[in-house]
Amino acid sequence: MTILIVDDEPLIRLSLSRAFKNQGDVVHVAEDGLEGEAQWVALQPDVVILDVLMPGLTGPQLIEKVKHGSRSKVVLISGYSGDYDVDSVKKLGADLFIAKPFADIFEVVKRVKDLVQK
Repeated sequence: MTILIVDDEPLIRLSLSRAFKNQGDVVHVAEDGLEGEAQWVALQPDVVILDVLMPGLTGPQLIEKVKHGSRSKVVLISGYSGDYDVDSVKKLGADLFIAKPFADIFEVVKRVKDLVQK
């Protein structure tokens, strides 16, 4: 599976990247929405994991610009979990929402893999 992680927090990028690579996945990272947009268009990954708030473009803005015509599953992640639920992220065009901080990084990996297998 090819995964693009777009998050402005280096520790989140590193942690998620390592966890997915340990499962045999190919991982690409971007540190802001503009870099994420370019990579999403070029790579057409199986999954895009997007932070909600980041420089350049926010996660929801990025979904709006790129999701149309893309086969990628989209996972939104945010520390502002009170603002999002399953219905609100689906309206934005995302397939899954996961709140930060992660209690178990491998649970995140499992939820993403389950999403792709649906």
